Amino acid sequence: MFLPEIYPITDTRITNLSHAEQVKRLINGGAETIQLREKYAAPKDFFADAQEALKIARKNNVKIIINDRVDIAIALGADGVHLGQDDLPPEQARKILGEKAIIGFSTHNLKQVIEGIKLPVDYLAIGPIFATKTKENPENIVGIETLKKVREGIGSFPLVAIGGITSENFREVLAAGAGSVALINDLLSEANKITQKMIKFSAK
Repeated sequence: MFLPEIYPITDTRITNLSHAEQVKRLINGGAETIQLREKYAAPKDFFADAQEALKIARKNNVKIIINDRVDIAIALGADGVHLGQDDLPPEQARKILGEKAIIGFSTHNLKQVIEGIKLPVDYLAIGPIFATKTKENPENIVGIETLKKVREGIGSFPLVAIGGITSENFREVLAAGAGSVALINDLLSEANKITQKMIKFSAK
């Protein structure tokens, strides 16, 4: 599975922008795969926003992954889902979404990683690598050294690092073994600069 080095995740609370508008700005900055993450909106509202975001993405040949919500992903015909430890099990998501869907799975320690690679998923996410502000109750910090151990333990399996990753540290994270870095706060915190920041990340 192809994972771009820069994997942006939308957040309406950080940006005060719709998912569709964030997707437009991220694509203008060169994004190739975007995850839509919505923890607060009503499902009906998220569906409508995500539907608009998907239309924009389709016109630009960009993949859209839906965080948590398998129901919304299948209703939209999105490219896949990203699941957490407490979400629908990946085995069930695979049955619902089919073989072509991209399924990502969050892990927070080496034990979860070793269990995760046995699941019918296309990539694992590991984090938080550093302290993060985007979760109300974040897991324990993983750190660079554990990231290196994870890479050693899973060989070439696709791996996304997430949590506290910034323009200052993302190269270190990639060098430690992540194939891709998920970006939220550092990329989205100035909504009027999302496109410029995405361009900068992609160029580094």
